[in-house]
Parts: sequence; C-alpha cells; structure tokens
Amino acid sequence: MEETSLVDSPLESDLADLTDPNIEDYSTSNVAEPPTEVHETSNAESLLNNAGFGEALDEEGEDNVSQEAKIHESGKSHAAHADPESTLPDEGVKEANVGYAQNGLSNGLTADNGSGKNGKSEVKVKQIQKGAGSSLHGGKSSIKCSTLVKKTHASGNSGTSSSSSKPFLRSSSSSALARRQDTSAPQSSNNNGSPNVASKPSVLKKHSATSTSGTVVSSPATPGRRSSISGLSTPSRPTTPATQSRRASLSALSTRSAPSITELNKWATSPSSKSNPPLKSAVSKRPTSLSLQSNSDGGKTIPDFLKRSSPSSIRSPIPSAGKSPVPSKISPKALSSSPKAYTNSKSLASNGGLSGSANAQKKPSTTDSFTNKRSSRSSEGAGLTSRSSNERTPASTDRAPSMLSRRKSLTPESRDTRFIPLPPVDVKAGDDVRLDLRGQKVRSLDCNLVNLTPKLEFVYLRDNKLSSMNGIEILKRVKVLDLSFNEFKGAGFEPLTTCKALQQLYLAGNQITSLSGLPQLPNLEFLSVAQNKLKSLAMAAQPRLQVLAASKNKISTLKGFPHLPALEHLRLEENPILDVPHIEAGAILLVGPTLKKFNDRDLSTEEVKLSQSYPAWTAFCVQEGLEFCSPEEALESTKKFMFSKWKDQLPPGYLVTEAYVDRPSEEDPCRCRFKIQKESKISEAVDLDLHYQWHIGDRTPTNFVPIEGSTSEVYWPKHEDVGYHLKVECTPFLQDVEFPPIFAISLPVAAGTGCPRVLGIILEGEPVEGNIISGSAKVAWCGGTPGTGIVSWLRKSENSSAAIIGAEDYGYSLTLEDVGANLVFMYTPVSSEGIKGEPQYAMTSTVQAAAPCVSDVRILGDAVEGNVIRGTGRYFGGKEGSSTYEWLGEDPDTGEFKYRSRGSSEYLLTDEDVGLRLMFIYTPFNSEGICGDPISAVTARVLRAPPRVNQLRIVGDIREGNKVVVSGQFVGGVEGASRVQWFKTISPHVMSDSDLDAISTSKIAKAFRIPLGAIGHYLVAKYTPVRSDGESGEAAFVISDSPVETVLPPSLNFLSITGDFLEGETLTASYGYIGGHEGGSHYDWYIHENEYDPGSTLPEARQQLQHFVTKEAVHKLISFRCTPVRDDGTVGETRSTMSQERIRAGPPKLLRLKILGDAIEGSMLQVDKEYCGGEEGYSKLQWFLTSPDGAQREIKGANDHTYAICTEDIDGFLCCSCLPVRNDGVKGDIAVSPLLGPVLPGPPMCESLEICGPLVESGRISFKASYKGGEKGLCRHEWRRKVLGGRDVFLSNNEILELTPEEVGSRIELVFTPVRKDGFTGISKKVVSDIVVDAEPEGKSLFIPNCFEDMELVPQTLYFGGREGESKYTWYRISHKIDEPQIPDEAEPVGSSMVFTPKLEDVGTYLSLKWVPVRKDGKHGKPLIACSRSPVAPAPPSVREVTIKEVSSGMFVGDGEYYGGFEGDSKLCWYRETADGSSFQIEGATSKTYVACEDDYTCRVVFGYTPVRIDGAVGQLIFSEPSSVIYPELPRVQKLILSGKAIEGEVLTALEVIPKGDSQQRVWEKYKKDVKYAWSRSTEPGGTDSFEAIPLQRSCSYRVRLEDVGYCMRCECIVSDVFGRSADPVSILTAPVAPGLPRVDKLEVEGRGYHTNLYAVRGIYSGGKEGKSLIQWFRAMAGSPDLIPLPGEVGRMYEANVDDVGYRLIAVYTPIREDGIAGNPTSTSTELIEVEPEVAKEVKQKLETGAVKFEALRDRDRSPVKSQQHGFGSLERRILDVNRKRVKVVKPGSKTSFPSTEIRGAYTPPFHVELFRNDQHRIKIVIDSETEVDLMVQSRHIRDVIALVIRGFSQKFNSTPLNLLLKM
Repeated sequence: MEETSLVDSPLESDLADLTDPNIEDYSTSNVAEPPTEVHETSNAESLLNNAGFGEALDEEGEDNVSQEAKIHESGKSHAAHADPESTLPDEGVKEANVGYAQNGLSNGLTADNGSGKNGKSEVKVKQIQKGAGSSLHGGKSSIKCSTLVKKTHASGNSGTSSSSSKPFLRSSSSSALARRQDTSAPQSSNNNGSPNVASKPSVLKKHSATSTSGTVVSSPATPGRRSSISGLSTPSRPTTPATQSRRASLSALSTRSAPSITELNKWATSPSSKSNPPLKSAVSKRPTSLSLQSNSDGGKTIPDFLKRSSPSSIRSPIPSAGKSPVPSKISPKALSSSPKAYTNSKSLASNGGLSGSANAQKKPSTTDSFTNKRSSRSSEGAGLTSRSSNERTPASTDRAPSMLSRRKSLTPESRDTRFIPLPPVDVKAGDDVRLDLRGQKVRSLDCNLVNLTPKLEFVYLRDNKLSSMNGIEILKRVKVLDLSFNEFKGAGFEPLTTCKALQQLYLAGNQITSLSGLPQLPNLEFLSVAQNKLKSLAMAAQPRLQVLAASKNKISTLKGFPHLPALEHLRLEENPILDVPHIEAGAILLVGPTLKKFNDRDLSTEEVKLSQSYPAWTAFCVQEGLEFCSPEEALESTKKFMFSKWKDQLPPGYLVTEAYVDRPSEEDPCRCRFKIQKESKISEAVDLDLHYQWHIGDRTPTNFVPIEGSTSEVYWPKHEDVGYHLKVECTPFLQDVEFPPIFAISLPVAAGTGCPRVLGIILEGEPVEGNIISGSAKVAWCGGTPGTGIVSWLRKSENSSAAIIGAEDYGYSLTLEDVGANLVFMYTPVSSEGIKGEPQYAMTSTVQAAAPCVSDVRILGDAVEGNVIRGTGRYFGGKEGSSTYEWLGEDPDTGEFKYRSRGSSEYLLTDEDVGLRLMFIYTPFNSEGICGDPISAVTARVLRAPPRVNQLRIVGDIREGNKVVVSGQFVGGVEGASRVQWFKTISPHVMSDSDLDAISTSKIAKAFRIPLGAIGHYLVAKYTPVRSDGESGEAAFVISDSPVETVLPPSLNFLSITGDFLEGETLTASYGYIGGHEGGSHYDWYIHENEYDPGSTLPEARQQLQHFVTKEAVHKLISFRCTPVRDDGTVGETRSTMSQERIRAGPPKLLRLKILGDAIEGSMLQVDKEYCGGEEGYSKLQWFLTSPDGAQREIKGANDHTYAICTEDIDGFLCCSCLPVRNDGVKGDIAVSPLLGPVLPGPPMCESLEICGPLVESGRISFKASYKGGEKGLCRHEWRRKVLGGRDVFLSNNEILELTPEEVGSRIELVFTPVRKDGFTGISKKVVSDIVVDAEPEGKSLFIPNCFEDMELVPQTLYFGGREGESKYTWYRISHKIDEPQIPDEAEPVGSSMVFTPKLEDVGTYLSLKWVPVRKDGKHGKPLIACSRSPVAPAPPSVREVTIKEVSSGMFVGDGEYYGGFEGDSKLCWYRETADGSSFQIEGATSKTYVACEDDYTCRVVFGYTPVRIDGAVGQLIFSEPSSVIYPELPRVQKLILSGKAIEGEVLTALEVIPKGDSQQRVWEKYKKDVKYAWSRSTEPGGTDSFEAIPLQRSCSYRVRLEDVGYCMRCECIVSDVFGRSADPVSILTAPVAPGLPRVDKLEVEGRGYHTNLYAVRGIYSGGKEGKSLIQWFRAMAGSPDLIPLPGEVGRMYEANVDDVGYRLIAVYTPIREDGIAGNPTSTSTELIEVEPEVAKEVKQKLETGAVKFEALRDRDRSPVKSQQHGFGSLERRILDVNRKRVKVVKPGSKTSFPSTEIRGAYTPPFHVELFRNDQHRIKIVIDSETEVDLMVQSRHIRDVIALVIRGFSQKFNSTPLNLLLKM
C-alpha cells in the first residue's frame, strides 16, 4: 500500500475543509453517538435540524460534547479497506483505536460520491494517532490514511451493482429509512456557486511521508466546510475565507483562506487520487478506520490542523483528501503560540489506561474516594484528598477545558493523585468485546439476537425498541453503552449498578422523566440525556463525570442537582430553565470551579464574577428547591428559605434571626453568628444553649466532614483549608433536650496575606506596686509562619516616656519607680519570614502605690532581764511616713497583752517582765498619712538575769565541832538548789581559789560542822547561786571573821538505830563524833533476850554500821554500842543504844523461784528457790504444762523439785508454782516460775545401720536402720558408689538398689539421715559395703537400624557382665540379606568401629555387623551377628550454608553447599523483598550472580537454591538471609563555598559543589531529597575548636548578627536522599565576624495618625552593640522642609496632642555604638496628624453653629500643689463663650452677684491658646501680654474640643496663621 504524508499545514483548517458541504458534521450534535463507521447517508440532518440541532447535522454523528468526552472504544471502529495493494485478509478488517490513545486523536472523514437516488457513495476516513508505544513528546510523527469506498445500490445510470453483503445490520427505524430516502436528493452547490467537488466517485489512496519539525504541509480543503468560532454552534452560511478557516486558537493561522475550486479539481484529478480506482469487492469488506500514528520523536505536539478549535477538546473527525499541491510552512513559534492547542494535545496524550498505552496499570474504583471524603484532616496530603495549592479536580482547572491535562505523565511526580486510570484496552481487540445492534428493532435484551457476555466493552443498542435494562447487569466490563433512541421511561436503572467500568452512557432520544434511579457509576465521564422529558437533573453523585448533555428536555428547576466534582461541560439548551436570568451563574455555583463550558460556550467572565457575589449557601438552597434569583435578592431569599426550613425544628416559640459566617481567610479567625430569639408572646422562655461544630467541605459547598476539636464560635482556617468551603452547625439545647442543628456555610477560604496582625492585646494584673503585669497578644498570622514578635515595656509619665531597659518579656514586675506612671505594653508581630505587622499597644492605668504594709516584723535581742530589745520590719507601699511602734506586755493572769510603751522601737526588760512575753506592734504609714495593717511580733518569755547572791555571811560560833550556817540575799529569781562548799585558809583575805584548801564537797546544805582540821584556819564558804530552774550564777566567797578556836575531848554527840525491825530487813546505826580527828572508833551489834540481858555480840556485824536481820533474831532485841577514839589514841566515853521493839518474824515468801535445766525431750529439770519468812514448813510445789494454743494444765504427779521431760511435753511450755508455808502454818503468796520452753524434741539419731543382699553385678541390696529421737519422720537415705581417688557417685535413694556394671569393682556406701517428724535432721550415719564383683560378659541383643548414605549408623546393643571394655565390632558389606547368624564368605569388611557411616559405594547393599562383647578386664564373651533389614538408601538432595555476599556496589553472589548424592542441574533464583515483607521473584535472575537495578532500591534481595540430584530428585528450596537494604550511592557534597563577607549585617550564602562523575550527577538528579543547613557560632571569640548551634537557622543563607561579632561562623551541609539517608556533613568556616558601622534600618513611627494616639519609633539597629543612641522628635508642616523641634521629647515614644494637628511628626534616630562611634542619622515621619474622628465631628458641629459655650473652672493662684491637694472642688466655675469674632470668660452670677466678664478679646495676634503636656485638664488663653486666663476642664477630650474650636474660629473667620495660634 502506498502511503502519502500529511505534513504540517499553515492553516489548522486546511484538512478540515476538504469535505463536501453536505458531509455530516459531528461537531455540533447534542445527541451524541459513539463514533463508528458511516454506513449510509440519510435525511437525518433535516430531521435533527427540524428538532433544533442545527443544519447539516447527523444524529449519528459526534457532537462537541461527545468529542470532548473522547469515546473510549478500543479497537472497535470499522472502516472498509479499499486499497487493492493491501495485504489484509479478504474481510479487510483492521482494528484501530478510536477514542483515547496516549497520544491519539480520533478523526473521521466522510465524502459523498455519485448522484442519483441510490447511487450515492460515501467515504469515511477516520484518522487516529495511534497510542500504543507513542509519546506526546515523541518527535516526528507520520499519518497513515486508509480509505473506504462503499457503493450502495444505484439507479439506472450508476453503472455499479449493489453490494451483496452488509457490513452490519441495516437499521429499519423511521430515522434510518428517512436517511436512506434522503440519499436520492440532489446535492446542492456551495454558496459560491461552485458545484460540489466530489462529482464522481473517487478513492483516497494512503500516502506516507515524513514530516519535519515545525513544518506542516497542508492539503486542499473543500469549500463550504462549516466552522465554529470559540466552540459556538452556528448554522450553515455562505462559504467565505472567514468561514473556511478552522476554528483554531492560533491567531496567526486563523486568517488563511481555503483553497480554490481549481486547486481542488487539480487535487481530485491528480494521479495520486486516480491511482486507486474503486473495487467492487470493497463492498464486502468490513470497514476499517484510518489510523494516525506517531513515531518516537517526543518533541512535537499534535499538529494544529488535527485539532478542533474549541477550547474544550478536539472535535469531530477531520476529513482528509490527500496532499496539497502547494505545501506551505509555518514557524514553530507560530505553532507554539496557542496555549489551547498545546493543552489539547497534552490532554489527548495523557489519557492513560484507555488504549494500549504505557500507562497500563489497573484503575481502581473511585467510588470510595468520592463518597468517603477526607475522614481525617491530618491525612490530607498525597492521596485523593490532597490539597496542595495546585490541586485540581479530575478535570483540571488550570488548563483549557481539556479533560486530560491531569494525565500528562506516567511518573509519580507528575501524575494527578486524584486520577485513577482505567485498565488498558487492547488495540487489537476482537469482536468478542464489541456488540453493534443499532436499528434492529430489538425490544428485549433476552432475545436471540442479543448476545450479551461479560467480556463486552462496547455495546451499541441505538435505534431500537428497548424499554427495560434487564440484562445489562451482565456487562461488568462495558465502557461505552449507547441506548439512545429507545423507549425507556426513566425507571429501572438498577441493572447499571454492576457496570462499574462504564465511561460513556448515551440515553438521548428516550422518554426518561427522572434520573433519580441512576446509580453512582465511579468511572462515568460522559452522559447524554438529551431529547428526553426530564424536569430536573436530580440523580446520584457521579465522581468523574466531565460532560453532561441534557439539551431538549423540560428542565425547569435545579433542585436536587447532583454533586459532580469533575464536570467541565454542561449543556442545557432548549430547556425552560434557560429563561431564568443568570442561570449560567447558577450552574457555576452548583458545579464549582471545574466547569469550563456552559451550553457549548466558554464561561462568561461576567457570569463568573456574578456567581461570586451570591451568598455562600446559595448552591445548597437551590439544590434544596429554592428558585434561583438575582444576587440582589439572593441574600434575603436564601435567609427566608433556610429560616423557614428551620422553623419547625426549633423549640416552640423560638425563631432564627441570624445565621452567618465571616469570610474565612487563612489563619484569620472566622466567627459564626447565630441568633435564636424568643417570640414576644413567650413570656417565660428559657434561653437556649448553643453548641457548635465546624465542618470542612469541597471546593463547592458539599461533602462536609467534621473538623475534630472545632466546637467554639471561632475557627481559625488552616493552610490546607484554602479554597474549600466551611460549614458550622449550631445545635440548640433547651434544658438538656437536643434539637436538630441549624447551620451556615462560608465562602471558600481565602489565602492569607502573610502579614500578621494583632487581634487584641490583653493586660492582666492590677497596676499596683509589687504586682506582675502580664501582656499577651492574640495574633492572626494570615498564612505566615508564626514567629516570636517584638515585646517592649515603656514607662509613661506626665512629662516624659521612656522604654524600660531589659523589659522585653511578656511579664513585668511593678516597682517603686513605676508608681504614678502609666505602663505601656507594645507588641509588634513578626512572622518567621520576617514580615512585620502593625504594632499595637495597650496602656495600664496609672500605677498606684501599694497599700502600706510591713513584713518580716521581728524583735532583735535576747529576752533576758536587763537587756534592751529592738523591733524591726520591712516596709512596702510607696514612701514610708511616720510609722508607729508600740510595746505590749503579757498579763500573767489572763494572758492578754497590755500597754507598756509607745514611740520607740527599743525596750528595756525589767524584773516585772520576767516570765512574760512582750509584743511589738509595727503600724505602717506612708508619706501621705495612709495607715496600713499593723503587724506584730512576740518575744519568747523573758528570762531572769543570771542568779547571784548578795550580803553573804557566815553565822555561828567558829569553834571545832560547832555548826555554822552561810546566809545571803539571792538575786535572779527563785533560789533553787544553790550549792555551798567550805574551805580553810590561813590568810584572812581570799586572793584566789589556789589559796584555799577544801574541807568539804559542794553541797546544797547551808550548815556546816567545823571539822578538826579547821582549827587555827579561817573558814571560807563558796556560795554558788542556783535558780529554781537549775541555772547557776557566778560563785561568791565569804570568809569568817576569826579562825577556828580550841579542840574538845572525843565524844559522841548523838547515837541512833534506824530501819524496820523485821526479819529480812537491814538496820543502820549512826553517830556524831566530836573532839578532834576521829581515829579507829569501836562499834558492835548485840542481840538480847530482854532489856536486862547484857546480850551477845553478833560476830558477822562487827565494825559494821549496818546489820541484816536474820531469823535467829526473831523475838529478840538488837543494840548498837560505839566507843569514840581520836586519831591520837585518846578514847572517849562508850555509848550504846537499843531497839525500841523486838524483831518480828517476816511473812513467808520466796525470794527466788526458777527452773534449772534445758527444755529438751528427756532432760531432767530441777527447781531452784530461796525461802524467807521464819522457819519454812511444808511448802507446796506443782509442775504445769502450757500447750502451744495457750491452754495450761497440771502435770499429774509432778510435785517434786525435779521433773523429767517426756514426749508429751514437746512444743509446750513448762513452769512450776510454789506455795511458801511457814512452820507455824502461815502461808505466803504463791510464786510461779518463768515459763521454760518451748520444749524441743530430742535430736533424731540412727543407732545402727546394716546393708543386706549380695554384692554382685545385677544383684539387689537393701538396708536395716534403727531410729531414735522423737517421732520418726521421712528419713532420707542415699546409695553411693565409692570411687577410689575420685568423687563419690550418687546412685539412688530407693529402698532397694540394683547393682549395675558401673558398680563392679567399687564399694557401695549407704548414707542414712534420721529425720524427725517435724523435719529436724539428725546426724547422718554411713556404712560401706564390700567390693562389688563382676558377672560374666554377655551380649543380650544387637540391632542395625535403617541405613542411609552419609548418615551415621549406630547399632543398638545390650551388654551384660561387668563393665564393658573394648568390645570388637566388624562391619561387612554383603549383596543380599542374610537370616542365619553367620557371615558369608563373600562378605567384604568395611569397618572395625562401633559407629559406621555408609558411603556412596554402600548404596544398594546390605550391612552386617559382628559384635564380640569384652569385659573391662579383657574377658571375651560369645559373638553376636546382625544384618540390616534394608539396603543402604541414598540421602535426599539438600543444600546447606546458603549465603549471599555483596562483592561490589550493587553486585551480589549467592552460594550454597550441596549435599545428597551427585548434584544435577540445581535451580537458582533471586527474590526481591519489599519493605512490607512481601517477596517477588526476579524474572531472568537464575545464576549465582545478580546485579541490582533501580527496582531493587529500598528492597532486599534473597538468593534461592533448589538442590537437584543427578537422578532428578529435587530437594527443598533454601533461601539465604536477605541482603541489606539496597540503595543507590549517597549524594555527596565535594565542598562548600560561602558567598558574602563575614561582617555584621551581611548575608552569607552557602553553595554546595557536586562531585564530578555520572553516578553522582544521576544520584543528585533522581534521588536527592533535600539539602539541610545548620549554622553554628564558635563558643569562644575567634576560636574554631568548638561551636554552638544557632537555633532556627536552617536555610542556606544567614544574616550575620550582632552576637556573632568576633566569633567564627560555621555552616554545615547535610544532603539526604529520598530513601531517608543522609550523607556525611560538609562544613565551612569563616573568619571572625567584624562589626558593621552603626546604622538603623526599617525605621518607622508606629501609631495610628490621630492627635490622641501614642507614637513610637522603632527600627532595626545593627553595627555592634548599641549604646546611647539619640532620638529627637520634630514637628513639620506639610510641604515645608523646616523642622520644629519638640523640647524634651527625646524618648522612643511620643504622645500627640492638639498642637500636632496638621503637622507631620518626624523622629531623627542617630545610632551610636557602645564605644561611642555614631552612624548616620536616619529619620522617619508620620502622615499628617489628624483630629480624632469623634473630636473632629464634635468640633465641626460647633463651628457650624458659629457660637458655643463651655463650662470650665478657674484657679487664680495656679498652684498645681493646691489642685492636687484639694481637687476640682476648690476651683471656681466659669463660662467660656466663644464665637466667630471673639472669646470671653464669664463668671456666672449667684444670689448675691450678677454675671461678670473677666476676660474678653478678639483673635488678632498675639492671641493664642497654650496647652500643657504635663496637665491634660489645663488650657491657657492668651489675649495679649497682659491678659490671659488659666482654665481647668474635666477631661482631655473637652480641652481638645475647646482648643480646636477656638483655633477653628480664628483661622476660618480671622485668617490667623496656625503657627501664631500655637505660639511658634
């Protein structure tokens, strides 16, 4: 077949205009039909034209809408191939892809040839750009054309016969008959008078050529081709150059004229057109469409002449008739100047999945993504709910209305995440996926003619009699379904529910009245319901519907309009709804931003703007049934509509009066307003409790989902909410009863400006000294990143305002300096991007001094009698005044405190304060005399002064033996145990303690008997005063007046016996010796029967002053006799004394009773007691036993002094009781001994142990043991084997031991451990047996298990007869199994050890073993022989040690160790393991070496080894451990380069240098994710050893700051890839940062521009640390360069006043560094200061009146102190009368006086008005140098009004200059 090329034409319309005027146009039909072959021409055009669809319209043709939807027919369009040179089969069927291809375009061409009634021939040329394997950026493209000449039955002169076969069933419908009849009508000539070009049959021949880039060769076009401008459908009109032009978007191509008739005739008669005569056989061939193919050159777009000019998409098929005789060229620039054309080409090229394109992935259902909208706000991002700034609905909104621009690429980066492609369609699909039954009068889908199968994808049932869709449900794969022109009524759409893949549905020309039953079809993109009886479009939501054609219906309302998020084209022509004004704006509201065309026209700009003026919930109300109206009426009508709907939902008596949401903006508070009022007739209605819930919707007010946590009246839209509607539901509650919610819908969220603004400033805390004032600002960041903001506090007083240095936090503690001033909190919001918003400030009221108070009140000094104590405290509350001090003392009786003194903070403690507490009261007073709460402190009780004694003296006769007493006056409280010590001294004067000789110890007694040794010495008494509380004072000494005198003879001055004269008691004798120093005086004790008995001495009491009365002295008398003897031997007179009564016997009692012995079973206990009380009689003794539970009982018969413990006493306690009895029968008290116990059982023991039984191998031995020691418990025993020179071996703990061969030659030891029942263990007893002897060696059994190759074989043997020695084993290989216990002669020995491993040569043979048992001592037994039961089997194939090793980057080698016979062709494989654990086999990887590819990145590879034996046996597949995760090479940075200078204020920018090499370039291009930077500063000036990170500095640029001066800066760069890995950091250092010159940037004055506002100057200082920079405020007139300085205004803040009105405020800022270096002054100014609006309004009103009076006060002495002390009450009232000519001050009259004018004057100079900055109530009016008046007004507002009114009159009516009025 010959091919001719269609190269680029200079006109887009050249090829489109090649057709006859009567050729059917598929571009304007509202009743769209899927494109198929043109089989017959008819009068359908006239029928449809009469129906209103325009001229020259074929009802089977495609309209603009159908072409915009791009029919998805894959390989199912037919065209008869008429080329005789074709090598196709006889049927000539060539499948082509009509509809979507990745770069495809479906164009059809028809041409009528011949004349006569039935002699018309038609040619349809379909051109498509083949999609399989092509790309939009493919480069060169070629166009292949195939032609079809189909002849129909002709009348007489046709000369051709009719076709004997039909390409498909002919339609017998009325419309089809009309079309066939219409073929006889003569063809009309064109409007130019030229006949039709195609006057005779002609056949297009297929040509081929190669087109060059940017060059298009045009083909002649037939005149009269009807074109549309901007997509508007127009009727046929005279063919002119303008009408011949293709409706292209290229303005440069739109003016080219169509080829002339001469050119067309030349083309028609050219050899190329005649070289292919019509073939008769062509009529029997199936039609085949022409295909338009593109090669791989991706740089070219589809030529414009192949595109429709409508912006929506490519239109009807473009007829082509060959090659233009005069090829022309256009420049690529002109070709690329059409954005619409390029967009259309992209949209056609990006429809993946509908043809055999590269995008062959299966399309999942979009139903879930459409209905289950954003369930979580946190999940928005990359999925179907992505909301990036360039997010689009399935029909992209950023292009011309082509539906496919979202499918521009197959890469994940460029693919729209919300588009899910359909499965690919085979371009070579057969008839099993296509069914064409058009015009067959089919009434039911169940008839034999209709064969529906699940494989069908394209079903054409047009022009039939169908009224039910039953049977459609089988078409689960159908993509195109044409049910147009049938008899459907509207119900019964349920079978379509299963058609999930349906993309195009044609229902035109039926009788459908409602679409409410149409199910949701997740992939439906085109829906035609034209020419039905629809009254509305209410139906289920269609998530991907792009085109909806509903023309020629009865649609009169938009109620129930569905949610169509992807709709681009809506057609509603010839519907009553079009009579509604601005219905296009209503469609825009209902559809949303995806809508591009309405009624085949681009959206009107006016309608788009108009739609934006409707309220946000208009679309909702219209869908609910509200009649669409104009924007002016919409606000009120929507409110009434919604309020009426809510009326019945609310509680009775309540009405909704407001439901509104502010226009939302990003990160700006959006507030809702709901008002539900009570009706007036409801008198006792309860207020409703309103609960709120915010929702986020779509770009249209639909699909709202709740926003978690947003339940207040205000919601702050986030960045991801931009472009989406908000909805807030308000749920009313009435006394806990919930009612249905009402709601309000907002406009789409607008993007923020990025400039933050302060919503409000809140100051918390009372402005009182000592409190903390906290400032906070509520900031709307408006899309910017929240920053920190700038905070400053200023102190504003009457005369000045100054910033508080260091006060830059949100909290500030008020100090004494702030008292009397106002605190100003100023906040300037600054986003992280550096955008600074307008500053706002808030001012506190005047800081008041705190109430005077005092804390930490204390009393200093010791509270001791005689001390001075002082009270103190810490004062707070302004300046301290005359605070008072008061002392109170405690009343000892009542405890109350009573007045002691006042006025002094000091107090002297006196004796009356001792023991009492004192209270100090501090009453604070401030300097103004205000009294605070008194605070008191209390001392401890006042202590006495240290004790002392006065007037000390010795009283008595100073003689030896006499008593003297020391006395004195005690001072210091109540005397206690004062102590006295006596000394002697020779000197009558006490010099020191060393001169004294102590003659007594320190005693309490004050009396002292003078001893003998004191004779001739002076007596000295040392008196140590001791108070009653034990405190000692300083000792005092007193000396006798004379020394001690003469000595007396030895004698006794008294003698006595003391004590109880009772048996058992002790008597004490005492005497007084005088007469020198006592020597060895004699004294004895005597016992007497009576008073006259001389008595007998008691030898045991000789020379004893005490005597113990024994029972021998009972009933007798006791005496004591003493003879004094001096130390020189002189004996004095003997004296004696006798007891006054006889010794009485004592009561019987036991002085001691206890039990001796151990509380152990079997022990003997003994009672130990001591009796007292006369002669003991028969005392009674009894033993008791106390059980563990506390019960006590007597032990019968236990009455002796001894007791033997028995078994019954175990665990009990023993004691004994004794009743003492005197011999006269008197009984004493019973005594009980302490408990002894608990009684323990006796230790268990084994008395004898014996081993019984034979000591021979296999013998059984036992034992006998005798137990003693309490109740026997579970005694333990162990059998052990005694091993010489080694450790004993435990054998058993059974009663009987069976001797084994191991015990032979050893002794058996038995260890018996007695155990009492309570678990107490006794001493173990051992016994050792004799040596165990051996038995005869014997083999009991021998067995050989199954034998396997290379598997260790261990025979099963049973030996007996002592300890086995080195028995002998011999293995034999035999060919057959033996039964006799005899080794055959042919047996071959193969082993001589017990264990044998069969080898490969043993496989298939039997193994036999001969075993000779040998005892350890060498004695042999009888041999045993055994044979294996089966021959040796080979081992199964297996593999071990399967490993994987990475030998180089990305190259892996797998290996394993084979085992199991000879290895055959083992199978090797590689698997790819993903991150989620799933594995996939890698195709083609069957060797031990594997090289990783890009698909392996982020995965692991696993090596699989399947062992195969040489005989074909296959082992188990063994996998290696997965390799490490495979990644490409890390992106690295070779080095960093810094641009900029290391100077404060400069910007340093880091630039990374990428290493050279293809690998790094590829890694950076494909896998680099981001580059992170970190800036750090050296920790020491100029140092480079350590650095500290600078927070929040993550960009490549960094502005050097003040704090960086002197330090080195380091920038660190870390590159990370898409796999989450990071390369090693690369850093670069700077030199130490140098300071910049001091300067101030961005200097501005903050403030609002009114005369009552506070202005602050703010700028950004740089250039080292700022010192005392200078600020000066100036005032300047508008247009004047002169600056008027404001004296004293040198602070950062300035408060404007009336004098500034009409001037600009200028601040000059001279930056000065701390070292004194000054920068250039910078100035900034405000706008002209205006009068505050409220003041201006009031002034204007007063000026208009021409005269006004004010009330004021006058203070003649003008003393500010006086005014502060007495207030306004001391001033005199005045009337200030002002008019246009003069001003006067009038003193009002009273009862005793008339009004009088105090001052009067005109406005002539030097008249002026003065204001005072330090007093906002004061105003001075100066008439001249001698006349002036000071007035006081109530507020600053009144003062400003007065000044402005006076100046206004002066300027307006007297032309007084403002500077004179201001006295400048």
